[in-house]
Amino acid sequence: MRSIRASLVAVGLMIIGVAVAQEEPIPPKKPGNVTWIEPTAPPVSPQTDAEKKAGMEIGRTLPSPELLQPELDPKLPHYVPTKGLKINAHFRAGVSDVLPGLAAAWISAFRKYHPGFRLDLVKPYAGSLGALELIKGNLDLVFVSRELKPTDISGFKDKFGYPPFSVPISGGTWRHFGFLDAIAFMVNPSNPVRSLSFQQLDAAFSSTRLRGGKPVKTWGDLGVGGDWADKPVHLYGIEPWNGFEEFVRQRVLSTAGARGEWNGQVHYDETFFNLARRVAADPYALGYTGMSAIDSEVKIVPLAVDGEPALSPSYENVASAAYPLSRVVYLNTNAKSGAALNPALREFLRFILSREGQEVVRRQGIYLPLRAGQVGRSRSYVDGQ
Repeated sequence: MRSIRASLVAVGLMIIGVAVAQEEPIPPKKPGNVTWIEPTAPPVSPQTDAEKKAGMEIGRTLPSPELLQPELDPKLPHYVPTKGLKINAHFRAGVSDVLPGLAAAWISAFRKYHPGFRLDLVKPYAGSLGALELIKGNLDLVFVSRELKPTDISGFKDKFGYPPFSVPISGGTWRHFGFLDAIAFMVNPSNPVRSLSFQQLDAAFSSTRLRGGKPVKTWGDLGVGGDWADKPVHLYGIEPWNGFEEFVRQRVLSTAGARGEWNGQVHYDETFFNLARRVAADPYALGYTGMSAIDSEVKIVPLAVDGEPALSPSYENVASAAYPLSRVVYLNTNAKSGAALNPALREFLRFILSREGQEVVRRQGIYLPLRAGQVGRSRSYVDGQ
């Protein structure tokens, strides 16, 4: 028995030795992409008339906060009241129906430093109406959960000779329906494309091609080889004008000083509700929608800007503002520049654009606080630099 055991051990050692001797080193792999997988969102639908009415009176019902919440950027500046500034001022503000709670929380927190500051949030709660009232002079400022319409800006310029002062004051959300969710570009799951650049998207969707790309007709034009090289690209988007459409147009199709235009090849939907379903049903589709409306099995494409690494709209990438189609909330007012702001409003903006102001955002748990780089850019506008 003892000899049998010794023999088995010897055989085992021989087998192990052979296995180790035959094992070859694993060659290094080149960097690549791992497919990003996220469960589809539940189907969403337009607001009912009753919901719209309630939103304009009391604001929309807040969604449940994300389970994970971001930490504040440690580089955010603390709010330090301007020395010697005594505020005794009263303002009126318009506010989008998804923002009255956040705006009210900012006002309350700021009044702890400056009790003489008063800001009334005027009903109905609707950002588009607020922008028009700003032009009429009936409001002093407007909190808006989207980019202003081109007609809002042109109407303002026609009256005052300069555009409204508009500054980002908070991040949007990751995928909360109706609450400024991030935008994703998507393809059919069978599509082998690994990533796309803003230049490629601009070349595919626009007639202006301000980013310098060549016209796109096939998936080969977007760098996909093999059997896909000669397959047509079917484009899907939202009919102008729409907040999602305007955001994509400004971020992807436009460049400094030039506004991009959509080409005639885009299949438009009036809203974003069906776009993921259309892309899921079309093998050659390329479209975009809000993260909250991805209710079908599609492949979300990582996006790259100006040679930077391509990023997917994961929660971490959106919360850190690294993903290039993360959205922001704006404050708009009548001032030619930050230097022309009313001193009390400038101080209010300095508070919002501080660690204490972004803590108000984080504490609400719906919107995402700005990162230090975003705050730095916004403060440079406010300071008139």
